[in-house]
Order: sequence, then C-alpha cells, then structure tokens
Amino acid sequence: MWDDRVLPRLVDRALSAAEIAELRAEACAGLRGRVLEIGFGSGLNVEHYPATVASVSAVEPSDVAWALSADRRSRSAVPVERTGLDGQRLAAPDGSYDGVLSTFTLCTIPDVGTALAEVRRVLRAGGRFHFLEHGHSPDDAVARWQRRLEPMQRRVFGGCHLTRDMTALVAEAGLDVTELRTSYLPGPRLSRPWSYAYLGQGAESA
Repeated sequence: MWDDRVLPRLVDRALSAAEIAELRAEACAGLRGRVLEIGFGSGLNVEHYPATVASVSAVEPSDVAWALSADRRSRSAVPVERTGLDGQRLAAPDGSYDGVLSTFTLCTIPDVGTALAEVRRVLRAGGRFHFLEHGHSPDDAVARWQRRLEPMQRRVFGGCHLTRDMTALVAEAGLDVTELRTSYLPGPRLSRPWSYAYLGQGAESA
C-alpha cells in the first residue's frame, strides 16, 4: 500500500517545488526528436519539454504515478506514450532515440548499471542522455550521514539510495559526461544528505 499508492503522491508533492522546476527545465533544454524518459513519474517534466521534441516514450512502473500525470499529459503539445515499466529492460531497438531523460530516477533503480547500459544502447549515434539526479555528496560529514541514513531511506522510499555517485555511474556505462553542474538543492543544511544534485548530459564515448 505504501509503495504502490502513498509514495507516488508524496514524491509528486516533494519534487514539484518551483526551485526544482527550474532545474527540470535546464535538464530538458536541448532535447529534440524522439525522446525516452525513464522514471516518468507524475509527469513533472512535461511542461519543460522544448518545442524541438517530437514525441516522448515514457517508462513508468507505477500506475498511480501514471494516473497522476493525466492532466499534465493532456495539456502537453508533445505526444507522450507509456512504453514500459522497467528501466532495466527497455522495449526498444538499438539506436531508437535522439535523447534519453532521467530525473530523480537512478537513485531507485535496483540495477542502475544495467539501466544505464540500456540507455546507451537505445541512444542513436550523437544522441544525448540528460539527467537530474541526487546522490553522493563530496562533503565527508554529509556523506557519513548518507551512509547512516541509506538503509532506512531504502526501506521507506521505494529503494532510494543516497550514496550513488551519478557522475561515476554514467561514465562506467560508457557515456562521456559532457556537461555537469553539482550543487545542493535549496533548503536547510539538515536536508543535505538528500539534496546533493547532479545536473548534466552524457554522450557515447568516442
């Protein structure tokens, strides 16, 4: 009940703040053509798709989150189709997409390495992976709290990890991190174990 029905609503509220919306807009900037969004959630990125996006294929495991996105999808000028439930197994041929988008998703995927290998597989030559994620802080004091809190975080928030180094994970998947900005999301210092953000893009290594 908690994971299936309550958590998607909490995530929708927690990640819809204006400050985060600005970062979502930056993450979506430059997307074009056919786009795959993994962890589509309640559609909080829909209003930020640029006019250069022709269509979006949405991977979203939660029926509740998908239902919450209905109004946002209905107002979107970009057609959005739900195409899968699992970012670890994408139902798409190699080189199918001009871009892949992930926001606050890689923290919860059980096998994130497999998911990123799939991202690389479905990107066409010259395509880009756009991401906005939270994860491991370079500040030792914050990182210690992340390690302490992670077991409870995973139990309460659908498997969410606090200690994943997103830059390293993207690089390990064979994607060059071509753009990157890291910072804490707005909020009190007590929120820092949850709020170290990675905003960037990756492209297939040469």
